[in-house]
Amino acid sequence: MDVLAVLIGQSTGLQRYPIGRNSVLFLSKAASVMKVVDDRHKSLRTVQMVAIELCKEYLHRALNCEDSESDSVYCLANVYLAVLYYTTGQYQTAIDHCTLVMRSQDHSQCSSHVVQGEILPKTDNDIDTVLGLAVLYQHVRIAALNQHPQHVTAFTTELFAHYLRIKCLSVTKCQQLNDTTNSQSTTYEGQLTDITDTQELFIADVLLWKLIIAFHGPNFVSVQQTISSRYSTNYPNEQKTSDLVELLQTCALEHMTTFRQIEAQDFGSVATIVTTDVKALYAYKRGDYQRCLELSTQNVHTLLNAECGTSIPIFPEFVQLLDDDIVSLTALTLIVDPERRDEKSTCHVITQLTLSLYLMTQCQLKLRHPVSSLAQTLEYIAVARSKQPVNRYLLLTYYGLNRLVLKMIAQKARTYITTMMKI
Repeated sequence: MDVLAVLIGQSTGLQRYPIGRNSVLFLSKAASVMKVVDDRHKSLRTVQMVAIELCKEYLHRALNCEDSESDSVYCLANVYLAVLYYTTGQYQTAIDHCTLVMRSQDHSQCSSHVVQGEILPKTDNDIDTVLGLAVLYQHVRIAALNQHPQHVTAFTTELFAHYLRIKCLSVTKCQQLNDTTNSQSTTYEGQLTDITDTQELFIADVLLWKLIIAFHGPNFVSVQQTISSRYSTNYPNEQKTSDLVELLQTCALEHMTTFRQIEAQDFGSVATIVTTDVKALYAYKRGDYQRCLELSTQNVHTLLNAECGTSIPIFPEFVQLLDDDIVSLTALTLIVDPERRDEKSTCHVITQLTLSLYLMTQCQLKLRHPVSSLAQTLEYIAVARSKQPVNRYLLLTYYGLNRLVLKMIAQKARTYITTMMKI
């Protein structure tokens, strides 16, 4: 996780630490990574999404530490998690984390850890406006009175959790707007009595709630800490690492596509290189066989008569994107010839043409295309096999897996055609 944080542009300090007593450390790491999250567009870029999921993982680990419940890390970590889940549109999960903060009985230690507005990803326009006014307020105090106010761009954890929970409820329409008949709901004016009892208020707290009352008060309905039975809450205690893994995979594929584009630009005069082979492979992994077939067919038409092309590694880089057939075939070659397992070996690569033909054949089989389509693909495979070198050494090394893959898909296509002809 620390290495990943460095790769996305924010060092969190690569260090060993004892297990169980590091909630503050994980919280600080999350805050460091959160600074690189920038949501200026409606759709977040993949790298930004990776940063968000990494922040979530750090915060969940902070909550799982032994000391998380005995200090203010508990509230702050839940608030930051609520912000991140709100940013990614997971409003119910954000509500759950806000509720955990609101139900906390002791906020006396929370003043030592406040919500830092400058590291928050873009949440909504109200918070942006408040932070801007707070900075202006700080500038005026310094220029006119030579005073340096503290915590100008900071929010109280409890009050910020109240605000964010109400925003989430309004988005998800968990409570009908202007519904004052529900005995378990209260208007914003009622919530103001809660914040006046707070021991310490920051300028950003006051500006945020003032802004809400002035512009949104009549339209917002907040919910008391007693949650309606209509909305059962299951509080998450860990992050789904599968989301982070999928984002890392997507990010890697985006970089690989960019590499292909640069490769085609630099070497297109001496070799025919397609730039969508990885996109087709990822579409196949996701089960989008129609899209994969379209891309692969285009690539086959481009590469079939090319004199020179490029290759793609099967093992170990892309084995996670492939299906059982080609993975098993690759594994058999490694079992038969252990020398192929050497990381420097070039025996486990195939050409772009072979990969495109493989994906094309597999998609046609899965989509149950007519016999005529498979017959045409068989002709393409025959052309590709005829382009293999006759040199025995090359067949056993670089082109060995190529030849086996082409032979396998040809056999699969013939079997399908034979079966369909008998029906």
